[in-house]
Amino acid sequence: MSQQTMRHVRHVLAENPVSLIAVLLFGGIVFVAVFGPWLAPYDPLRTDVVNALQAPSGTHWFGTDNLGRDVFSRVLVATRLDLVIAFSAVSLSFVAGCAVGALIGYFGGMTDRIVGRLVDVLMAFPLFVLAMALVAALGNTVANIILATAIINLPFYIRFARAEVNQRRSAGYVLSARLGGATDARILAFVLVPNIMPVMVVQMSLNMGWAILNAAGLSFIGLGVKPPTPEWGIMVAQGASYVTSGYWWIALFPGLALVATVFCFNLLGDSLRDIVDPRRRT
Repeated sequence: MSQQTMRHVRHVLAENPVSLIAVLLFGGIVFVAVFGPWLAPYDPLRTDVVNALQAPSGTHWFGTDNLGRDVFSRVLVATRLDLVIAFSAVSLSFVAGCAVGALIGYFGGMTDRIVGRLVDVLMAFPLFVLAMALVAALGNTVANIILATAIINLPFYIRFARAEVNQRRSAGYVLSARLGGATDARILAFVLVPNIMPVMVVQMSLNMGWAILNAAGLSFIGLGVKPPTPEWGIMVAQGASYVTSGYWWIALFPGLALVATVFCFNLLGDSLRDIVDPRRRT
């Protein structure tokens, strides 16, 4: 990263404190995802019925659930799984969507129209319902949850990449590369795709929050990760039935972790947009 780019990033972060908060929050979430299993004070799978449904205290910061498992430890360990599912799904849809969208946006023609209609059909379905159908048909394993989440995110990247490449394919630097003897493949790989990467990465960040919500939603309705694996959606679902009995902490803390993570990625997307926007260059 050049010194000019570093100065611009520092300027954006200093100008907008919310961007700095988003970066710090993102760093904290990644830290917990990497080191969560070592930071957890208790085994997240160990049951202790004698201490079941204990309120938050100095011994159990987030209390215990109906099986006596430490909620704080389970929230920490679940961070890695939820981020892995979201990042894997978004990465798959990002790579495939960029490739397909760039190709049809550059060449156009019949392939463009056919893929465009297929994307329209895919987006006509309620996306969460489509994810439910895919997981129900394939089975609720982590791999299938990632695949279903990637499929429902795919149309966004195809349409976005197609529009960006279609807008730039007649730009001066593309014509110069073509006059210089560059092939279509080289123009796509080394000229057009690098130019659309900044805006695509912003879209990827925004989609991360939605992918986490989708994975948690599938787990909440019983189509996601199977218990007793620690996962935020499962923990909220298991704790929801105890809220009316006064055991609010079982669902509250994993729910807050979910809200904070989605909020972080939304803020991070806005910050990345400010950083890559050429109009903000100083």
